Amino acid sequence: MSDFIKIAVDAMGGDGSPKKIVDGIIFNHKTNKNNFFKIFGDENKISPLISNKIPSNFFEIIHTENKIESTDSPLEGAKRGKDTSMWLAIKSVKDKEADIVISAGNTGALLVVSKLNLKMIENIDKPALSALWPNKKGMSVVLDLGANIECSSKNLLDFSIMGASLYTSLYPNDKPNVALLNIGSEELKGNEVIKETYQLLNEKKSENYNFAGYIEGNHLMDGHVNVIVSDGFTGNVALKTAEGTANFITSELKNAMTGSILGKFSALLNTSNLKKFKKRLDPRLYNGAIFIGLDSPVVKSHGGTDYIGFSNSLDVCHRIVKGNLIEKIKQNI
Repeated sequence: MSDFIKIAVDAMGGDGSPKKIVDGIIFNHKTNKNNFFKIFGDENKISPLISNKIPSNFFEIIHTENKIESTDSPLEGAKRGKDTSMWLAIKSVKDKEADIVISAGNTGALLVVSKLNLKMIENIDKPALSALWPNKKGMSVVLDLGANIECSSKNLLDFSIMGASLYTSLYPNDKPNVALLNIGSEELKGNEVIKETYQLLNEKKSENYNFAGYIEGNHLMDGHVNVIVSDGFTGNVALKTAEGTANFITSELKNAMTGSILGKFSALLNTSNLKKFKKRLDPRLYNGAIFIGLDSPVVKSHGGTDYIGFSNSLDVCHRIVKGNLIEKIKQNI
């Protein structure tokens, strides 16, 4: 077991839990035999779902019937006590019983409970919520996606370093290009915080990433930049806009292909290409947001994803630990 990556799993968070969570663990185990799962939740519900599906030496169930509800405010979630599945899962990382923690539960509560249990990495003031986005050439790391509505230039500089560290932990053979999300590409564009951050990044020469200046919203998916940095308000708006645009395009394409006999015939002829298109925009493939800045990694799975999406977020957990994310941030900060 010492060679396993130990993943603490909050099995009671998100829609359709714990079945969706357990099904995701079983599905993930089919392709990765190097993970050990510490599963926190109601053993009476979890055990029948996982027994005889994967060998018992690959998982452990830590029983608790208490959980944080999706309707709880962050403070209400934290007040539910230290015996909820989310709290116990996070505490296991704090106590070095697990390498990383994942939950599909309440996002605000996850951030608050994580900050109550885990320390900040030295010299970092705020954690950031980051995620992987597809682009024309591969993938990009985008942060902050909503953890911090207001940020200083120091915060954005930290996010840039943490984002670059995350990218290299996931893609160790690539040197990332880092850019600040802005309303224009010219050096004088943007508010004072953005312009101050530009100067800081321009002056801070790093062997771990290239600073590519500003990036505008219409170029986020071009693939010329690997790490995109903004405050949480701007980043969250960009995220929701991208999600809505992808849903709109998919819906319109489906209507065009099924709205007439000619459309249906065209869809039949292009079945292979349409499957590739659908797969490229499948949000399950990019599931798994990461709270970075804390001294242990915390991953947030989308609460509405299915077992395939949750399995993909477990892959993110594995790659983060294997890529030594926390050590990379400490070295680069």
